[in-house]
This record gives sequence, structure tokens and C-alpha cells, in this order.
Amino acid sequence: MPSSSPADSARSRMPLAVYVLGLSVFALGTSEFMLSGLLQPVARDMGVSIPTAGLLISAFAIGMVVGAPVLAAATLRLPRRTTLMALLAAFGLGQIAGALAPSYGVLFASRIVSALACAGFWAVGAAVAVSLVPVNARAKAMAVMVGGLSIANIAGVPAGALLGQHAGWRAAFWAVAGLSALGLVGVVALVPRTEVPTGDDRPRLRAELRIYRDRQVWLALAATALSGGAVFCLFSYLGPLLTDVAGLDESWVPTVLALFGVGALLGTVLGGRIADAHLFGTMLGGISASTVVLSALALTAHSAVAAVTLALLLGFTAFFTAPALNARMFNLAGAAPTLAGATNTSAFNIGNTVGPWLGGLVIDLGWGYPAVAWTGAALAGTGVVTTAAAMRLHRAAGASRVIATSAAHSPADTEAAPDPSRTTH
Repeated sequence: MPSSSPADSARSRMPLAVYVLGLSVFALGTSEFMLSGLLQPVARDMGVSIPTAGLLISAFAIGMVVGAPVLAAATLRLPRRTTLMALLAAFGLGQIAGALAPSYGVLFASRIVSALACAGFWAVGAAVAVSLVPVNARAKAMAVMVGGLSIANIAGVPAGALLGQHAGWRAAFWAVAGLSALGLVGVVALVPRTEVPTGDDRPRLRAELRIYRDRQVWLALAATALSGGAVFCLFSYLGPLLTDVAGLDESWVPTVLALFGVGALLGTVLGGRIADAHLFGTMLGGISASTVVLSALALTAHSAVAAVTLALLLGFTAFFTAPALNARMFNLAGAAPTLAGATNTSAFNIGNTVGPWLGGLVIDLGWGYPAVAWTGAALAGTGVVTTAAAMRLHRAAGASRVIATSAAHSPADTEAAPDPSRTTH
């Protein structure tokens, strides 16, 4: 077997800065999802119902929806490393505010502030990650960042639930504040310093906004929103489902959340490996599998064994698609990377807003927690249809179009850059 050349090895090696960004995402993801394991103690302490406490998850998602494009546009001409540092600092302060919150309203507001900073970091961090690798390694780079989110579900979210059970839910917020400080140190030390272009290649917001003229962009965003909404419609209420329907003790919730995270990490790793070569296949396969898993969970939620097993499978199927969904958006809008990352972040969190809201609505109507799984399955099924439509349009067009151009991306450059989605036919 021929050995790989040093050049091949250099091309395949992921820059250390990408892993630093993934580490920072671990802190962000822990904060974003840890309330799934803290809803019951938060509801008791704040004197609100579980669906009302669940709105704290939606509050974070709303902040992400608004913050990603707004902060991406506002920081377009700022040094990316400096922007990442400022956003991590603001995020940490938001966690401290949550830990000290005297009322539900203050906690709600702190979640929105933290989410704004988180959204900006995701948008700018994703643009930095894809800028450090070749175009045919974008899904792998995004898999590293999404991997930080997966590890947050394995370690951070269950740890937050354990802290909530034994030291109070506020301790979880203090822990995330500490994690964000560690992430800040990593960004300062290892993310390359960049200068903002000031000549003809400087970023232009008007040019980047052209990505929204393409219907393929909107189909990609819809797929991201529906996929995220399907999963987090159920995940947001997974703790109560496990205790009230499957009959597990509350002490089991951190373990099951960790299993979800294990599935998420495995899905991210596998999806990141194959998405660059089989983009649409990865998206269609993952979202279809999520539809099946959610439907099965709705039918077997009263079985503790089935609920635990399907929670792990749901983590796998949900995060299997994540690298592909991100890479697809960057392929469509290669000359507008900051807005591409920001918009996809917003789309994911539109799903993360609507999903828990729909789940809470179903619960308030008295339909029970299994109906939440059916609602998630319906969202995922719609995502399958949307992705199939995008694939059909892609095949009819012959290739993905990079429609936002700037002085920094000449037609020759665009032609030279391979589009991984062309290999998905």
C-alpha cells in the first residue's frame, strides 16, 4: 500500500484553531441545552410550570435567531479573533447574571443576552473554521465544531443536571461561566490573529446579502430549521417524559442525557466523514432516520428500555446530519461565509424555538408527552420533503451556484473551488 506524502498529510490535518473553536462551542452548547435536565428544579424554585420553564430554552433560541445575522452584519469588518474574544466574554457575563437571577423574568432576560453572544460566536467561529481548511474539508471542520456541541450533550448537560440535583441549578450556571473563561483563554492563545481587509477585497454587506436571492438557500435553511425543531421539540421535554411516562427515577435523567450525547458524538463523527462526498444522502438519510426514531418513541414511550435506547438513537440521527446541513449552506454561499454561518445558525434556532414551543403547546392541551414525539416526527417528515425538493432542484441545475461574489472571489476562483455537493448524485 503506498504511503501518503507529506503534502497529503498536511492537507488532511485539521488546524489546531478549529479544535479550539470546538472547545469553546462545548461551553456554549452546555448552556444552551443544560436546561433540558434542569426544568424541574428551575420550575420549583421559580414557582412556574414545566412548560413555562421550557420557554427558557426557547428564549435562548430566540436570542440565537436574532443575534446571529445581526451580530454577523455588525462585526463583518471587525477582526474575527477580537470579535470571538468579546463575544465569549459577554457570554460568560450572561451566565453569571443567570446564576444570580432573583426571578424568572431576570433569568429569562439573561438567557436572551447569553444567546446573543452565543449566536455571534457561532456565526463568526464557523466562518473562521471553514476559512482555515480546503473547500472539500468544510464538513469535517464543521464536524469538529458540532462535535463540541455533541460533547456538551455527553458531559456538560448531564453534569449540569447532576449539579442541579445536588448543588442547585444555579451551580450549573456558575460552572458554564468557568468553562467560557477557559474557552476565552484558548481563543486568545491559539486562534490566529487576522486583520480586516481594507482594499477592494474588504467585506461588503450588500454583496453578502445576495445569497438570499437563491431559492436553494431558503430550502437549505428550511431543512436546518425543521431538522432542529423536530429533535428539540422532544429533547426539551425528555426529562419529564422519562420520569412521568417511562417511569424512570429522576436520578436517571443525567444518564439518559449523556447517552443522547454519546449518540450525538457518534453521529457527528460519522456524518462529518461522509458528508463531503455524499451531502444529500447524508441529509436525507439522517432526517428520515430521525422521523422513524421519533415515531417509534411516541409508540413505545411507556417502556423505559425503549425510551432510553431511542434517546441514544435520536442523538445519533440528529447530529449525523449537522455537518452536512452546515456544509451545504457554505457551498451555496461561499463568498458570504459570515452571513452563511449566521443564517444557518438562525435557522437551526428557529427550529429550536418553534420545536419546544410546539411541545409545550401539546402538553398544555393535555395530549401527553408521547404526543410531543409525534409532533417532532411530523416536523422531521416535512424536513425530508424539503430536502428532497432541494436535491431535485440541485440535480436539475447541474451544480450548486455560488451567487454572492465580491472582489475577493473572482469567477476564476469560484470555478476552481470544487463543490462537494456535486458528488451526491
